[in-house]
Amino acid sequence: MNLRYATVALYTLTRREVLRFARIWIQTMLPPAVTTVLYFVIFGKLIGSQIGPIDGHSYIEYIIPGLILMSVITNAYANVVASFYSSKFHGNIEEMLISPMPAYIILAGFIIGGVLRGLLVGGVVFGVSLFFGHLPYPDIGLTLLMLLMTAALFSMAGLINGVYAKSFDGISIIPTFVLTPLTYLGGIFYSLEMLPDFWRGVSLLNPIFYMINVFREGALGSSDIGAGLAIGITALFLAAFTAVCLYLLDRGVGIRT
Repeated sequence: MNLRYATVALYTLTRREVLRFARIWIQTMLPPAVTTVLYFVIFGKLIGSQIGPIDGHSYIEYIIPGLILMSVITNAYANVVASFYSSKFHGNIEEMLISPMPAYIILAGFIIGGVLRGLLVGGVVFGVSLFFGHLPYPDIGLTLLMLLMTAALFSMAGLINGVYAKSFDGISIIPTFVLTPLTYLGGIFYSLEMLPDFWRGVSLLNPIFYMINVFREGALGSSDIGAGLAIGITALFLAAFTAVCLYLLDRGVGIRT
């Protein structure tokens, strides 16, 4: 496939993905804003006032980066898993696989859609956060880098879930029993120094913990771990997930009979 056709194919897939979640913005964009307000009021104001500052920041300011990244993770994942399984259910993905489009174009179209939804929802949550606290963002480049890497990573995770899902109920199992626990145990609401040794070790095994800490370093200038290590771990997951997604699409796993 030459560059012109590849560009048209990628644009078409991306446009379809964006229009899919934009048409139902009341379901995709509004709920995260409402949920975030509840987090800020309950955890930030009511509970946070009893906790005190962490690393020189008020508790509500400390949890803002984690809540922004959590919204990016959940929405990037949800967009791709729902879209891919829907395409598989209606037979659209089979048409893509037998077309001249290479697997990397198909993958890129779904991933860009997931990343854009994740970033848009993250922007909504950021706007809500301005009513509760103002962060210095000393390293905006690091903040944006982690946003993009995290959104891309969980978009790919959503595609893998969509490949193996056998029903619409199947696309909710991983978010409920894997993604949500990892996210809540990823350091959004606490610092590593606040934990006993056992739970500190558990947190260090959680890849989301590293992503949240790098994002917090870019937003607040403080982190429990080094940014280089966290970025390296995220990059390794990105490379591994990219290889897995391309393999699944090339082989038609869960799609072709």
